[in-house]
Amino acid sequence: MIKEPPFDIYAAPVLDINDIKKILPHRSPFLLVDKILEISDEHIIGMKNVTMNEPFFMGHFPDEPIMPGVLQIEAMAQVGGVFVLHGKEDAHKYSTYFLKISDVRFRAKVVPGDVLIFSLRPTAPIKNGVCIMKGKAYVGDKLVMEGSLTAQVVKNK
Repeated sequence: MIKEPPFDIYAAPVLDINDIKKILPHRSPFLLVDKILEISDEHIIGMKNVTMNEPFFMGHFPDEPIMPGVLQIEAMAQVGGVFVLHGKEDAHKYSTYFLKISDVRFRAKVVPGDVLIFSLRPTAPIKNGVCIMKGKAYVGDKLVMEGSLTAQVVKNK
């Protein structure tokens, strides 16, 4: 079951941005997760502070800034990547790549000032490096996006 709000966004993170950078290869401006609030064998909760300083807001849309849906999906996938690679020896030597995105629904706009919380869980055991996860994104207690993500974990060359 996916964990539902409320989430304690003020609790000490399980992983901060420096820990996340040891796991994921992404860097600014494309590192889209700021901290991990919870992680277990069955779920992960990650957080993204959406600020007006995000480079995509200059063009999407200048008079009514909205976080693009594809970047919401990418942020969710990065939280999923932390889930898959967390605790893996030499995590920085692996990357995760999308294989499939399905059943995505956008329920509300995400705008500057929002705190985006991602709650994900695997829907099947990881097999042959393939991970399937179901996730939901919230701003406060409001569901703003949900979907299923399939990715492959690959050792970097």
